[in-house]
Amino acid sequence: MKIILTHEVSGLGAAGDVVDVKDGYARNYLVPRGFAIRWTKGGEKDVEQIRRARKIHEIATIEQANEIKARLEGVKVRLAVRSGDAGRLFGSVTPADIASAIKSAGGPEVDKRRVELGSPIKTLGSHQVSVRLHPEVAAKLGVEVVAA
Repeated sequence: MKIILTHEVSGLGAAGDVVDVKDGYARNYLVPRGFAIRWTKGGEKDVEQIRRARKIHEIATIEQANEIKARLEGVKVRLAVRSGDAGRLFGSVTPADIASAIKSAGGPEVDKRRVELGSPIKTLGSHQVSVRLHPEVAAKLGVEVVAA
């Protein structure tokens, strides 16, 4: 099935790309979550609008991405969350929580969709997360989750 990506999808493409994927992947995952729309002749007109919007939010060059990476890796991120007696959290830490914690710690503003968690953060302690700044540049960031 041909689809038009509306958001960057890791391993598939960036916003505005027209890609061909299996029907079930598009119908059950990408379209319901708003990551893509079905390709139509009328939808082809939307591609230019999506690409223009992507250019506004995109980090233009690798040098700029490396500069932001250096700023990110210098930031100490601490998240205070509610937890139980054994150190398990009530819920989990989301990419949006991490993005707002980076901003409040004095780091650069990061889009929550660029924060990639290897596995859900559901315990107290130190965790590593990746922030994909550019298709070729990713920053590794240490996040310390502490009890509130």
